[in-house]
Amino acid sequence: MPTYTALTTLMGEDAANALAEAIEKMEPEPTGVGVFEIEDDSGLWEVGAYFLEPPNEVMLEVLALAFDAKPFALSELPEIDWVAKVRRELAPVEAGRFFVYGSHDADRVPADRIALQIEATVAFGTGHHGTTLGCLRAFDRLYGEGFRPAKVADIGCGTAVLALAAAAVLPDALVLASDIDEVAVDVAEANVAINHMDGRIETMEAAGFAHPRLAEAAPYDLVFANILKGPLVELAPDMAKHVAQNGLIILSGLLVVQADSITAAYVANGFTPEAREDLGEWSCLVMRRN
Repeated sequence: MPTYTALTTLMGEDAANALAEAIEKMEPEPTGVGVFEIEDDSGLWEVGAYFLEPPNEVMLEVLALAFDAKPFALSELPEIDWVAKVRRELAPVEAGRFFVYGSHDADRVPADRIALQIEATVAFGTGHHGTTLGCLRAFDRLYGEGFRPAKVADIGCGTAVLALAAAAVLPDALVLASDIDEVAVDVAEANVAINHMDGRIETMEAAGFAHPRLAEAAPYDLVFANILKGPLVELAPDMAKHVAQNGLIILSGLLVVQADSITAAYVANGFTPEAREDLGEWSCLVMRRN
């Protein structure tokens, strides 16, 4: 069965949410509606809807006019085995000593690498995206320089690939992984089990550090936060409270054009820039707590 999509952009979160609510009342009904901020500081928001029947194009035109949105871009997605497609296209990723792979590539794991098995799922972080890759590379460099954190937190962990990397090379470290999304936490727990690290990584559902266990275990010597610009900026004061003096943070999920403003937010909260790597349009920052 094909899927039909309708996508548009408009200014402002309130307007985007209102448009999404209006789309949900359409006939035929959409199977899902999403609202996403475009992370380029433009103020634009994207509204997308998915339908199992061709959507009412006239109604979409009316809604676009009513909410001052751009005309909807309509498309039909063919029937595709997306899991098979993703598996074919997700080749293993090497980030220094780390080798991230799916089960379909188990026979390609080199003997001289630390293997992390991450399956293609709905949770973010397979190692292919520039943000996750940047974090892995940054951690690999720090580890190569002799950095051995005793307490590690992976905030917004997604698949938990970063927490798994830390646990793999830091056998005595306390490693916690949290995500605001319940599904992501389930995926993280599954990946912990797949990699035979049960008992090595504690997982929990939380927004930022808002969990009793995260507060109890602080301060941290290393914190990963691979999220988005807005949450990263909001997290800066809490990050300062939960990171040990001279502790390091690895930040990503941000565009190159956003790196300076995020750096400024953390400098204002007591951090000093240590390193930065740009991979395509994405940036990864390493900063030290003063």
